[in-house]
Amino acid sequence: MARIHIDEWPPYSPSDQAKKDNVLIVAKLMVNAALTAPFTGGVPGHEAEIAYGQKELELIAREMERLAHKEVPERLKKPFLYEAVMVRESDVVVFLGNKRAHETPMDVGCGLCGGEPNCSFVYERLNHFSGIIDVTDRSRDTAIKGPVCVVRAHDLGYAIGSALWVAADCFVDSKACYSVGLAGRNLGFCMNSEIVAGILLGVASKNPYADIPPNYHLTNMSKQVDGIRKITTITRQIPNHPYHTFDPAKKAGSKDPGKEE
Repeated sequence: MARIHIDEWPPYSPSDQAKKDNVLIVAKLMVNAALTAPFTGGVPGHEAEIAYGQKELELIAREMERLAHKEVPERLKKPFLYEAVMVRESDVVVFLGNKRAHETPMDVGCGLCGGEPNCSFVYERLNHFSGIIDVTDRSRDTAIKGPVCVVRAHDLGYAIGSALWVAADCFVDSKACYSVGLAGRNLGFCMNSEIVAGILLGVASKNPYADIPPNYHLTNMSKQVDGIRKITTITRQIPNHPYHTFDPAKKAGSKDPGKEE
């Protein structure tokens, strides 16, 4: 009889992989929702990528840990480390980016970027020719190379909200993270966008993104399971009982019930 068995542990076992395949379907539907969200002027300006698999998620998590120790402010260090663990515990990651916010302002002089008319706050700070911004210099002094068109950046919020709506309707736990998007962008996900958000997706009996204990990068389930395995392996060697001839659970002087009188 053909069967599909689904369980949560161990990760990336055949049953767990079957669960991840289900989440991947939801991720693709989320991308559809994101790309059809209402955008300023009805102009398309978003891109999306989906990451899944143990190797891909591990690379993203390690980049987040590098950012935590090397680049982000001290107050963001633990959130980045905690969310790196959440990446490892996720089934799929969806990246959504806005590729127009840093390249093609809306040119409506709304003032959201800096309170100045004619989008001058953006243009005066970026190299451009006849209104065409030069984005070939991709070096950054900050996490996001600004300034950006805030109206365009707002569009990304609609895309994220639409995607999260689909996840909720499909009963998939989700969490949108700045840290995940930043790491993904550094690794080439949504490479045409300066602003990228990462959405974690997971299916488990307990939401993997809520009720996080202190020092979660050290106290997560994988660490605890590995700690138990280590203790069990060491303690079983200490007694060194010869099980062929000696049962340590048997009381001294008691008779073996399996042995005839």
